[in-house]
Amino acid sequence: MNKLIVTTTMTVDAVTSVAEWYVSEGEHDRAAREQFEQAAAMLLGRATYEGLAAYWSPLTGEWADLINPMPKFVASRTLQGSLDWNATVVQGELADGVSKLKEELDGDVILVGCGELARNLLAAGLIDELRFWVHPAVWGPGERPFQGEEQVRLDLVGSETFDSGVTLLRYQPSAGSSTP
Repeated sequence: MNKLIVTTTMTVDAVTSVAEWYVSEGEHDRAAREQFEQAAAMLLGRATYEGLAAYWSPLTGEWADLINPMPKFVASRTLQGSLDWNATVVQGELADGVSKLKEELDGDVILVGCGELARNLLAAGLIDELRFWVHPAVWGPGERPFQGEEQVRLDLVGSETFDSGVTLLRYQPSAGSSTP
């Protein structure tokens, strides 16, 4: 079965709302692109879908030419029917729909962001790997990943530090680590 991989960018103090702290150049940029090149599709929550679609749709260039044509699946309780930006709404119950994607697609699925969708899928045991791209900044206020009640232990499966000072931390949920 294919993997569901969460990927998110953050500061050292875990701020995920992108601002001036974001380092856009360096070897980590190549590595980040590679994860999307190797994936079969993206999975997004409604708010992330709407924000990324508005940002990426009009753009061209190395990143946009990779992201724009990629199939996207959107988990939403409110969106229906056909969507723009090569996107489809996940059908049925979330856990069932995501499990079906993991089985049917020809490659891994990248979930962008660590909000409600990622939190629910982590609690359901459907996330196989978490990738945190930690940028060299302490930012203070801002959104943080996985805000909720769930408690999940993680095992470090890899790390890499890039010339830009960005460090990629790769984790997988520990067996039997979720709390009900």
